[in-house]
Amino acid sequence: MAEDLDTSKIKNWRSIITLIVFVITNIIVLFPFSVPIYIPRWLYNATLDTLSALRIIPSRKLSPYNQNERSFLVRLNIPLNFVTAPLAADLFLLAILAIGRKEVHDGTLGADNISPIDIMAFFLTLAYIAISIDASGLIRWLAFKVLQRGGGVGHRLFFYLYAFFFGLGSFIGNDPIILSGTAFLAYMTRVSSNIVHPRAWIHSQFAVANIASAILVSSNPTNLVLAGAFEIKFIVYTANMIVPVVATAIVMFPFLLYIIFADESLIPYSIQMHELSEEAKARKPVNPNIPHARGNAEEEEEMNNENGKLLSLEEIMNPFLDKGGAAFGAVIMAATLITLLAINASSQSGQDRPVFWVTLPAAFIMFCWDLASGWIHRHETREIAAKGRREVEAARAERERQESLRNLQEQADNASVRHRRSGTQDISSQSPSQSSVDGGKVSHGDPESSSGTRALPDDYEKRLSDLEYSGDETFQRMPVSVGVMDNSHKLTLSASPEPLEVTPTFAVDEEKRDNMDLKETNSHQTLVSLTKDLHRWLQETFPTVTVVVSHMPFPLVPFALSMFVLVQALVTKGWVPVFAYGWDHWVNKTGTVGAIGGMGFLSVILCNFAGTNIGTTILLSRVIQAWQQIHLNNGIPISDRTFWASVYSMAIGVNYGAFSTAFSASLAGLLWRDILQRKHIRVGSIEFARVNLPIIAIAMAVGCTVLVGQIYVMRKETPYDA
Repeated sequence: MAEDLDTSKIKNWRSIITLIVFVITNIIVLFPFSVPIYIPRWLYNATLDTLSALRIIPSRKLSPYNQNERSFLVRLNIPLNFVTAPLAADLFLLAILAIGRKEVHDGTLGADNISPIDIMAFFLTLAYIAISIDASGLIRWLAFKVLQRGGGVGHRLFFYLYAFFFGLGSFIGNDPIILSGTAFLAYMTRVSSNIVHPRAWIHSQFAVANIASAILVSSNPTNLVLAGAFEIKFIVYTANMIVPVVATAIVMFPFLLYIIFADESLIPYSIQMHELSEEAKARKPVNPNIPHARGNAEEEEEMNNENGKLLSLEEIMNPFLDKGGAAFGAVIMAATLITLLAINASSQSGQDRPVFWVTLPAAFIMFCWDLASGWIHRHETREIAAKGRREVEAARAERERQESLRNLQEQADNASVRHRRSGTQDISSQSPSQSSVDGGKVSHGDPESSSGTRALPDDYEKRLSDLEYSGDETFQRMPVSVGVMDNSHKLTLSASPEPLEVTPTFAVDEEKRDNMDLKETNSHQTLVSLTKDLHRWLQETFPTVTVVVSHMPFPLVPFALSMFVLVQALVTKGWVPVFAYGWDHWVNKTGTVGAIGGMGFLSVILCNFAGTNIGTTILLSRVIQAWQQIHLNNGIPISDRTFWASVYSMAIGVNYGAFSTAFSASLAGLLWRDILQRKHIRVGSIEFARVNLPIIAIAMAVGCTVLVGQIYVMRKETPYDA
């Protein structure tokens, strides 16, 4: 360990590049983008043809309408985000030999009481149970009951929802609260006639969910990293965190209600909700996990119109609840947490056995329950899915037909206007080369066609007859003296004085034609089509399992492991010891209060600039471990009060830092933003920072102040026993 404190390593060129790569990686995580890569078209086409020959993807077809196929190069966009950037950084450092086997081993399998693999296994297995509870509809159903309890009194409802999200988030973590709670609030504010903007509700929910996640170790992966790094028992961690966190939640509420969001348009005194019809109230709620379970309702909601608002109202006022799945999931979650606390408390150091030994069997039991439930009700769910799919297809076909009718009518109007402008004298003045008489019809030269006639698409008559056969009597052919189409698909004008019916041409939709050609040439099955069929079968047979797996935080695994390796590279290259010496100087100057304030400030700031709050926790934990080693080497012990002040101040900062200035301060923030965008609520980066700055300032001020008092009461100046 003494070798790791050698700060002279930072002069090496590989150490300098390692720090630069770490900084650039975190900037990319904060501001993701795509890198264009150009490859020869022949190579691109050959690759696609090879995959098509192997029946992996559908075969491609060269379209005369696609101008891009004539270019020599093909542009491919490679995304650089929180998943790919840290991984690319690790590969680059491996390539230049800045890191090696030791850094990769310690950053994945673990070192210094931090075991990334165990942490990821624990978090994913516990997340499955929590998300399964959410998929049962329990959170939305409870939120509906809270909404009923609050009635139309805006301030009372705000308090009930605030307390509800805090209480539930304390046990199951912030991710399930954000998954269901954010959608619920988006619906609720949408169907309210006097909530002008949902800002107060969604920002308060996001803040309180992350505040609550600081209480239990199991509620946030940052807590797992911290507890493992310093061998803190779960019950001890909760005992030290619960007072500052609860105090923060209590003090934060009046600030949110009466200062930050003190606007009648944000939190009205009386909330006016649209009324739900008796028919809708009596209707049996459907399982939203089943694809197309609500028929065309989901697409209506996407249109964000009045009908969509009524459907949103039905979603929150008549919620689905799988009582069996919710009850079983709640029992499994409670039993898992109790077992974890009991085993962890009875161990010598708090880390005698990997914690996922408890959560993995529990998650497997929950998984088996979801599978069995889906299989038992498979006939019912498949029937619901098939019925809903037919409704969606019929609604889409109707919208496309109406759009085609409107296009035809517009072209008929345009043709009529052009004909009235030209006048009948233009017909008689045509030269023999420009017109011909055939059975009382005059072929009129089209200036847009070199042959003097305008060619129509081959399937024009069929498509028009399909539209007419659909039974829409509102579309009438216009009685104007313009052309009709003969068998040669040429536009001709009538020589009779009677107005004739118009069949105007329409523009060919290149994308639709390409899709039609693709379907005609790709009737054989491929790996892609089989995968799609399998996914649809799984959705209809095991809807809960499919939804839970789709919501699992799998991107967290490559991100966290890559960040562990990057931080381990900073350790071996001498940078973490440099940071630790700097921290030691700060603490020596400012004491315990300075340690709390400084670590709280650093943790919040670094959440926005050091690879989310997970990357921040990894980095600061290593810094504090190096700080411990510095004092062991020089024989000057750290006081018990100052050491734990630094640790628990960091715990507050990395949890609260999620609602600071950037979405990428936490993976929960990225999830929250994406859910709101799907619900037609746009929160910009500047607005996110502007609204959250006073919230995070108050939260950190309260949390750190309470922590100072707690530390001085509970801890002494005796040396810290490592």
